[in-house]
Amino acid sequence: MIRDRFSVVLMRTVLELQGTPCIPMEEERVGKDQLIFSRSFATPVTTAADMGQVMSVYAQQASARLAKHGLQAKVLTAFAGTSHFNQDNISYPSVCVPLPMPTADPVLLHKAANSLCERIYEGVKYVRAGIMVTDLRPTGNQSPLELFENPHEERGIGQLMESVSKKYGRGSIGLGSAGLRGGPDWSMKRDMLSPRYTTHWDELLLVKAS
Repeated sequence: MIRDRFSVVLMRTVLELQGTPCIPMEEERVGKDQLIFSRSFATPVTTAADMGQVMSVYAQQASARLAKHGLQAKVLTAFAGTSHFNQDNISYPSVCVPLPMPTADPVLLHKAANSLCERIYEGVKYVRAGIMVTDLRPTGNQSPLELFENPHEERGIGQLMESVSKKYGRGSIGLGSAGLRGGPDWSMKRDMLSPRYTTHWDELLLVKAS
């Protein structure tokens, strides 16, 4: 009846809720040409120093995502923006940085993303920011010349940071200001986030029978 009146997708949803598995799990998807991290802030960012912390965190997350999928990027674009409803101080700074080599190294991505801070106006209320890495290619697809080899990737800085994050949680380690705790709470609020019963063990419902 559900399939006839609505759709096959809704029918599968009803069956899933009744305990019949019929919707396959989907792996995380990454675009072939780009990877974007963009978020709105819980509270506006008003200084270049705070925006530097934002860029550092996003660059580290982009590095981990690239490494997870075996990709490297050649170009990084960083951007920020004020609210559309704030007509007094309108600012939409952006910067496009060609990377010296295809890389997923958090140090290089961190430096490239923080170049946006030079275009941030002090006191202006930025409500969103993000970074985008483009010109993606498989890791090791093209070996750089010895002159352009990246010492950070040779030392496994990215893998080290990711292993620490997996063991002690996100935010336990960071580059530059991304490793600082405290300060303005610009991260997105998730107080009203729905429980993730199907994807997080610590949020799984517990049922006790007496």
